[in-house]
Amino acid sequence: VMRLAPLGAFGGMAFTIGKYGLRSLLPLGQLMLVVYATMALFIFGVLGGVMRYYGLSLWRFLGFIKEEILLVLGTSSSESALPRMIDKLERYGCSRSVAGLVVPTGYSFNLDGTSIYLSIAAIFLAQAFHLNLSLGQQLSLIGILMLTSKGAAGVTGSGFIVLASTLAATRVIPVEGVALLLGVDRFMSEARAITNVIGNGVATLVIAKSEGEFDENRHQQALRGPAAPETQPPSAVAELPLVRRPAPAGITE
Repeated sequence: VMRLAPLGAFGGMAFTIGKYGLRSLLPLGQLMLVVYATMALFIFGVLGGVMRYYGLSLWRFLGFIKEEILLVLGTSSSESALPRMIDKLERYGCSRSVAGLVVPTGYSFNLDGTSIYLSIAAIFLAQAFHLNLSLGQQLSLIGILMLTSKGAAGVTGSGFIVLASTLAATRVIPVEGVALLLGVDRFMSEARAITNVIGNGVATLVIAKSEGEFDENRHQQALRGPAAPETQPPSAVAELPLVRRPAPAGITE
């Protein structure tokens, strides 16, 4: 799947350019820029503020889970890092019960990146079709998308399917418009997957802190890194006395 994924992205981009022309790339580029900027603002602004309120550092936490972030970046799926995230959060100070419950639940009910993507994509399609949605229509559509995002699986492209099914059900925006996003959805999939995994990690830390299930000693040990194993100095080995065993009877040296 990973080897063929670039071919799918290339085919989607070729379809978009072939049907709507090269001019369609400029609005799609602006859409990607808005999505990435919004998710970065959410991570470092909202989640960073929450972590600071509970006495934790977002930057240190991101450095602690950098391997999981790279794994999600390569697979475009936040669920690929699920087992590793549970283990890392336990080592970071969360209790096993909190990490084992909150992380899997968050992968279904705390998809921050998917919710942001769906909301921005829906407003983008409304503007592309020159639909003047009222404030009430926009808020109701965003509310529905926030609910339907809970059914998105942790696989690549699930947010795109949720968007298409929601637009088909609400009939506020023509569902045919999702074809505009087909060529660039792959490039936004990494952003929403990374936002999902960071949001779930922060939520687990906050719940562990608020419920008194956070071990400060393990947290400080995780920040310091694994302790280096103690090794015996070479001089001590050299000073060991040489013990010679007596030769068996009948054998001379």
